[in-house]
Amino acid sequence: MKNKRTILLGMLIFAALLSCSKKGLEESQPAITKNAVANVNNTLLADPPLTWQEHWFDHVQVLQRFYHDTSIVVYHDNDVSSTVTWPNTYLAQVWNYTKSKYGSFGTDSRLWAIFHTGKYSGGHPSTYMDASHDYRNVIDVGSSSTSAWLSGTGNDLDLTTHEVGHIVEGASRNVLNSPAFGIWHDSKWMEIYIYDVYIGLNRSADVQRWYNLVANGSESYPRAQTYWFRDWFFPIYSQQGDASSLNKYFSLLAQYFPKQTVNNGQTNIQRFSRSMNYGEFIHFWSGATGMDLKPLALSAFGNLDEQGNDWVAQLNAAKTAFPGVTYLKDISSQAVVSVSNENAGGAAAAEGSAKLSDSYYNTKFFLGAYPNTFWAQLTFPGSQVVKGYTITAGNDAPDRDPKSWKLMGSNDGTNYTQLDIRSNETFGLRRQTKKMLISNTTAYKYYKLFITANNGSVDLQLSEWRLLQ
Repeated sequence: MKNKRTILLGMLIFAALLSCSKKGLEESQPAITKNAVANVNNTLLADPPLTWQEHWFDHVQVLQRFYHDTSIVVYHDNDVSSTVTWPNTYLAQVWNYTKSKYGSFGTDSRLWAIFHTGKYSGGHPSTYMDASHDYRNVIDVGSSSTSAWLSGTGNDLDLTTHEVGHIVEGASRNVLNSPAFGIWHDSKWMEIYIYDVYIGLNRSADVQRWYNLVANGSESYPRAQTYWFRDWFFPIYSQQGDASSLNKYFSLLAQYFPKQTVNNGQTNIQRFSRSMNYGEFIHFWSGATGMDLKPLALSAFGNLDEQGNDWVAQLNAAKTAFPGVTYLKDISSQAVVSVSNENAGGAAAAEGSAKLSDSYYNTKFFLGAYPNTFWAQLTFPGSQVVKGYTITAGNDAPDRDPKSWKLMGSNDGTNYTQLDIRSNETFGLRRQTKKMLISNTTAYKYYKLFITANNGSVDLQLSEWRLLQ
């Protein structure tokens, strides 16, 4: 009898140890009850269930609750090591930062994160508007490796953050679906989202690591050798408002893009009713930045979408269809460019003055032996009221960048009025665009840019000079 009791006691102790090993930090955390904790919306939070039976795709695991607080709920399958605790803090930080930039995602303040080891390689998201994952904001990630998630560095961070980014694109501003998914596909939005998250969390090493990983990555869509991060998202992010532009894009979508009311099995929700085309995509991103991004898009994508359609025509149609999406209009293509000093090969040369306002940021105007009396002029058929202008640096040699300049306007080509003056400007990045807004209500036919100093080179170069209305 004594031996049986000893064996029984040993079995109970062993079972308890297994339970402690599996739950990890969960048992050391104070219980969160409906009466004890409220989320940011002052909605009382119920305790997450101790187990969660998967019922989506090919997932059939009974998950064990590993950790939870008011920001994060973490579940493991039975093969995840109890030493994997970094998601408890890191994903809570990611989720809280995301909500601070893009707003709340439903009334539950928590992100529900599921981890698998030795199965289900990759990941997927779900949102609080989806019945598939019980109306929760979920990321579900797995790995075929039996030692997955142990490092909490590199790809562990990238993959989990990537899936949170899908929640942003699929449920921002309480509207379901991502109209741009067919344009940027699975990963292009994620590249700039992850970059911004690492910056927002002050993870400088990961910022640089991620930039190095994606900056020179190209895709085949909409054309071969398309550098989405380098030529589209990074210029928007670095030059047009950081995360504020990313957030405004989703706000404009929710406000203006076509939606329909559907029932998700729990309540009526708003869902985008169709996908967008490239012209609409560029129109909404222009609205997000407050600037006409057609020149940037031409440089990044060419003028055709994946199906070979001319998106410039789509863009013109989008301006009519969505007049509430507003931004400064680029009117430079209506003007004729002239310069006081021409490239040695002439205006039509590879780096001649025609490149100064050709709508392509990948070209440039180059002038050897630059004099500080140099000017460039845009002449319109009729007078135009200009509200701003941009200057884009060249692709190399920062010492050739313009540093000081003044913008003048005239209606007779002889008498000019000063509209703006800048001194000691710097371009921190190659092909960086600076946007200058001016207080001007007078229409002029001639706009002349005097570049009075550069950064010290005997030569001058710039990719674009554009006028905005």
